[in-house]
Amino acid sequence: MAAISRRNLLISGGMGVGLVVAWGMWPRDYKPRLPLAPGETMLGAYLKIARDGQVIVAMPQVEHGQGSASVLAQIVADELGADWRTVGIEAAPNGALYANVPAAAALFGDAFAHVPEPLRDERWTRDAMMLTAMSTSVRRFEQPLREAGAAARILLCKAAARRWDADWQNCETADGFVVMGDRRLRFGELAAAAAGETLPDELPMRLGEDGRLTGEALPRLDVPAKVDGSANFVADIRLPDMVFASVRQGPRRTSRLLSSDKAAAEKVPGVVAVIEHPRWIAAAASNWWAANRALAALAPRFVSEGAVLDDAAIVRALDAALDGDGYRLAGAGDLSAVFRGARVIEAEYHVLPGLHAAVETPAATAQWQNGRLEIWVATQSPSLARAAAARAAGVAEAQVVLHPLLIGGSFGAALETEAIEQVVTLTQRLKRPVQLMWSRGEALMQDRVRAPAKARMAARLAANGAILGWQAKIAVAATGRELAERLLPGDSVRRLSTALPAGPDRYAMSGAVPPYRFPAFAIDHHPVALDLPTGHLRGGADGYTAFFTECFLDELAHVAGSEPMSYRVGMLSGDTRLARCLTTASALGGWSGGIDGSGQGIACHAMAGSAIAVMAEAEVDDRGRPRVGRLVAAVDCGRAINPDVVRQQIEGGLIFGTAMATGTAAHYREQLATVRMYGDVGLPILADAPEVTVELIAGPNATAADPGGVSDLGVPAVAPAIANALRAATGVRRRTLPLRSDA
Repeated sequence: MAAISRRNLLISGGMGVGLVVAWGMWPRDYKPRLPLAPGETMLGAYLKIARDGQVIVAMPQVEHGQGSASVLAQIVADELGADWRTVGIEAAPNGALYANVPAAAALFGDAFAHVPEPLRDERWTRDAMMLTAMSTSVRRFEQPLREAGAAARILLCKAAARRWDADWQNCETADGFVVMGDRRLRFGELAAAAAGETLPDELPMRLGEDGRLTGEALPRLDVPAKVDGSANFVADIRLPDMVFASVRQGPRRTSRLLSSDKAAAEKVPGVVAVIEHPRWIAAAASNWWAANRALAALAPRFVSEGAVLDDAAIVRALDAALDGDGYRLAGAGDLSAVFRGARVIEAEYHVLPGLHAAVETPAATAQWQNGRLEIWVATQSPSLARAAAARAAGVAEAQVVLHPLLIGGSFGAALETEAIEQVVTLTQRLKRPVQLMWSRGEALMQDRVRAPAKARMAARLAANGAILGWQAKIAVAATGRELAERLLPGDSVRRLSTALPAGPDRYAMSGAVPPYRFPAFAIDHHPVALDLPTGHLRGGADGYTAFFTECFLDELAHVAGSEPMSYRVGMLSGDTRLARCLTTASALGGWSGGIDGSGQGIACHAMAGSAIAVMAEAEVDDRGRPRVGRLVAAVDCGRAINPDVVRQQIEGGLIFGTAMATGTAAHYREQLATVRMYGDVGLPILADAPEVTVELIAGPNATAADPGGVSDLGVPAVAPAIANALRAATGVRRRTLPLRSDA
């Protein structure tokens, strides 16, 4: 089959794939559809100003603890000249203007790899692919939000100048006022008139001016409500005549409900109904506890088809994939010639499935009212959630009203839509509002884990220790394609793409190409077929690819007799950002060179336009378990809109990465997940959490540098830094993640 190019995609005719794809991706016109309350005036697609002076920013990104909503609002307030105390946010409606194309490309792009990028991105825009993922919030929305703030500022200045019979260019805004000399007018007084003004051909921007809000550690907008308890999560929603539901599902996608004891469940006080589905069974009651007790009484049994899934089967599948052919992701030079007849250093690393274990389990509330489906849900993708609800209900998306709520964590789990589909079925069957919440055990049993992975690493060193050749063969599921198949089931272009030749899954291999310079290297993806659904987890594939790279590099440094930090810096070949991160982290941490007995390790990584280096101090306790005493991180993320939020995200990522490195992975026996209680996950508690230091590096062009992503950045380098520290502490190299022998 001929490869699809941009040209033949646009012009091919007849029954060819090109015509179908091109027609499905033809551009459309997009208009904002922001709702307006009485007294509010819309000034563009992202901004409303109320009569009382409140500035309301339409928020296309969902808040799940990462602080991006506050940072995006801060961008608007900075350009507008608003008083931060009057700034608020409101969830943006589903619409193409709020599509997050960079996140869609990072998550699903490989399933559309044969489609030219402009047309692929146009389709995601047209489909209003609203996503909060992949550290893209500021990178995607800073420019349109700055333009929105600047445009509103100019319109307000024009309205004020008209009242004062003055030149609008002599007006300025500050603290929620338009100011000209001694004259001042509040934004709220001018908003209605400002909407009738026109914009100049070019928008004067304020970025980089003194006295602006960019770079200020402003308080987050979501914190007060979370502190006083007024913040609304799914569990807080209450509707008239609502019932509470809990669900039990089969362990695999092929599972089918075999039997249950309805009579026993109906004896539980408060139970309203038992609802059966081919893949799951649910109990509805006057309270959630009664519903969950009814599920236990039901004692449902499921039957599953296919090979038995257990830990040993996963390892066999990974090994078989490594023994087979792979797809070349990246390479340079003639690696076979470099390796021929030479001493080649080899090592194998294994990463077990990673759990999300977010505080809030999957949940949703739904009701039918006035011929429409209304749903309240914690979701990282309102557009995908709305589409899933419409499919489950058998109605058009226009009949679905979705309210995205605050999320209690997520780490990627809130991209999934199973709970949404289930609550829609329940509310249709029961003909009353339903709130569904998965139990903790159900959330862990059904977790779409970070994919298990194995790597066979090989390298040849020169006499002076320099790396002449580098090879990484990585066996891992094609999670990017799997995500697209699960979350975009009706996408015709995705289905057409599956008929085209396969290649490496770039989501699953993200971060696998080292930042170092080698004369010859090869990075290969060996896809693994497993009946184990995998999904996106904070840090993405970089969470295991950085482990492979940075641990193996440390081993090579020891073979070469070199100090690990300097060894890295010497091979970065002009990557000054990573080099400066490494030297800064080592200086702040009191790096001793990683000598035996020091218990110190170092690692670095670059992703999402940012760079980080982490120095760890770790030891093994009397039970043989790793204990991390200190983490020092140096971060270069370009221009920091809110430095406090950046530090919070890096600190959170470091602790999350520590949990992934020292806690418990997902395990399976006879089709069933064996980790079912929160206490079994092995999360760090305050008593054993490491001391954390984060240094933000502000280079000479930091003000002008575009912001990089930070939500995922803290995760990838932690595990290899800890592993390298444990090698320095004990002399034993641990090559399996998590690093606990009983993990």
